[in-house]
Amino acid sequence: MDQKAKKILMQTYWQSGRWRSGGYTYTEEDFQYAKSKGLMFDRLTITHDECVQRLRHLHEEGVTKELVVTAFLHSLSTRKVYLRSALSSWALTHDLLIHTYHERPVTLVSYSGCGYCNEQKIMSNEEYVNEDLNVLNFERMKWGGVRLNWLLYCLLDLECLVKEQETFTVCEEDIMIVKQMIAAIESCNETDAARQLEKRWKDVFKSNQYERDAVMEIWGYAGLLVSQDDYRKERGRGTDFMSMATWRGQDGYSQDKMQFYFGSYL
Repeated sequence: MDQKAKKILMQTYWQSGRWRSGGYTYTEEDFQYAKSKGLMFDRLTITHDECVQRLRHLHEEGVTKELVVTAFLHSLSTRKVYLRSALSSWALTHDLLIHTYHERPVTLVSYSGCGYCNEQKIMSNEEYVNEDLNVLNFERMKWGGVRLNWLLYCLLDLECLVKEQETFTVCEEDIMIVKQMIAAIESCNETDAARQLEKRWKDVFKSNQYERDAVMEIWGYAGLLVSQDDYRKERGRGTDFMSMATWRGQDGYSQDKMQFYFGSYL
């Protein structure tokens, strides 16, 4: 990855340990440089239907489960956080068939007015006009993603993974880390919520709280960590958890999904 281009992207949105205030600006020269390296993009206008078609093409042309799993595991020891959310982006969209936004209307909208996206817990709009992909890629590079179940993010995420594709090697340290992550889940008390699990992961792999939160959300959307009761009251005040909002230690993890994704490494 080109470090100059990454610095341009990061400094566009982040300054002195916080979101940059006063608007996001960059020089045209810097933007064109970062764009040439695949880290910044022109504003995008696209429909839901076009997003779905592009995602279907990605899945049919080589974005495999093995690729996203290898990328995720490789990220653990290298701390390449931008490789992690492809796991959830793949999980959310790999069964998504080509469809139109109004093909299956939704009476009670939870995530989207599109019935197919709503069923998959994907937030989607009928159309996107002049969308800023750069802020989505900044969040991907900074923490491993934030708007993980947005249709537009899933598309950006998987397209970037294909462009950035390198030799993702999985080393013994990566395997040890994921085993320790699983052990930490098993050690949770029944009433522990996501925040308690995040703290148990603190010494398992190099990360900050926001990166660990992202990994939990990724595992949530991938079906590895799933609440058995979506009507539980969310723990804590003003937390930003989405897929993990009602998870508790008693829910543990899905053994089927753990085997499906990581079985060959465990």
